[in-house]
Amino acid sequence: MNFLAIDVETANADYSSICQIGIAEFKNGQIIDKWSVLINPEDYFDPFNVSIHGIGEKDVKNAPTFKEIYNELKKRIEGEISIHHMPFDRIAINRACETYGLDYLQPKWLDSAKIVRRTWEEFAYSGYGLSNIAKHLNINFEHHDALEDAVAAGMVVKKACEITNLSIEEWFKRVGQPIFLYKKNSSNIYLEGNPEGQLYGENIVFTGSLSIPRSEAGIIASKIGCKVTNSVSKTTTMLVVGFQDTTKLAGYEKSSKHRKAEELIDKGAKIRILSENDFVEICNLHEEN
Repeated sequence: MNFLAIDVETANADYSSICQIGIAEFKNGQIIDKWSVLINPEDYFDPFNVSIHGIGEKDVKNAPTFKEIYNELKKRIEGEISIHHMPFDRIAINRACETYGLDYLQPKWLDSAKIVRRTWEEFAYSGYGLSNIAKHLNINFEHHDALEDAVAAGMVVKKACEITNLSIEEWFKRVGQPIFLYKKNSSNIYLEGNPEGQLYGENIVFTGSLSIPRSEAGIIASKIGCKVTNSVSKTTTMLVVGFQDTTKLAGYEKSSKHRKAEELIDKGAKIRILSENDFVEICNLHEEN
């Protein structure tokens, strides 16, 4: 479990106005090195920012500029797995590079907020800020000190690796997948829809055999916004019907899910019954958009 955790503070709302950087290096899950530096952003200090991190113009008067610490920062993080909690720190470093005409640094960026959302179900869609998750895990730290924040982010990732049994390398793949995945060897399907998907708010159920594994179909539906469940109910809005094996229908022409959907439709429920081809066309349409 080897990685770096990095955090920055800025002097004002301009992301490039970095006034502090903190880095914690973890090896086998243990902190082996810490590095913190105040930086003269060559920019003004907004009182609001100062009230958050306590760093003012007088504190950085004799501090190096970002350009002057660039090579040291590059030596530390280039090519290394570098944890940052939400996009701010990564964007700030890139913006500072742009301001000074420097090449972007090339660490292997990994957002710990995405890890949190996939580890703790209660923080999947809200409450995954660093302070909140650290409090949940009893990690004590001085928030808005760059080094303290970096250490806390690293400790959160360490805990997530222990809980999920995923290595830090495996997390690179996991953060690119939907927040909720199917449980191994389970026939029950439950996936939340992507809030940014164009079909967010739709509740979809699959029945019958599909041309692809149902787990894959569910993940596709989830990405475009559909909530995926295993049972037809009053909240269902879409039923996708695959090939029906008559030997498994107990004498009926349609599956129990199909029949339940039709019963609910007769009672006024707004459920669309689709073929797999219809489902594929809908997915293609919304992926293009």
